[in-house]
Amino acid sequence: MIRNKYGSRKVQVDGITFDSQKEAYRYNELKLLERAGKISNLELQPKFELIPTQRYKGKTLRKMSYYADFKYLDEEGNVIVEDTKGFKTDVYQIKKKLLIQKYGDEIDFREL
Repeated sequence: MIRNKYGSRKVQVDGITFDSQKEAYRYNELKLLERAGKISNLELQPKFELIPTQRYKGKTLRKMSYYADFKYLDEEGNVIVEDTKGFKTDVYQIKKKLLIQKYGDEIDFREL
C-alpha cells in the first residue's frame, strides 16, 4: 500500500480508490444506509466552487474549488456533505470556512 505524507494508506473498495481507510470505511457505511433507504443520491467527491475565475490586472486567476468526500440526501431530503479528515491542514480549514460561508444555508456539513 502507498502512504501519503500524512501517513494514511490508499484503499480500494468496489473498484474505487479512497485516500484513507477511514474514508473507505465510511463509504461502506453509507452504501449500507443507502441500501436500507435511510439516505439517497450518494455522491463521491462532489465539487463545490468557492471562488470563480477572476481577471486581475490583465491576468487570469484560477477558480478555487472544494472537493468533499461524500454528498447525499437524508430521509428528510436535507443535503448532507461529509469530509473524513485525519489531519486538518490550514488550506483545508480555509476552504471549509469558504464552503460554509457560500453554501451553509443549503447544506449540512459534517466532519468525521
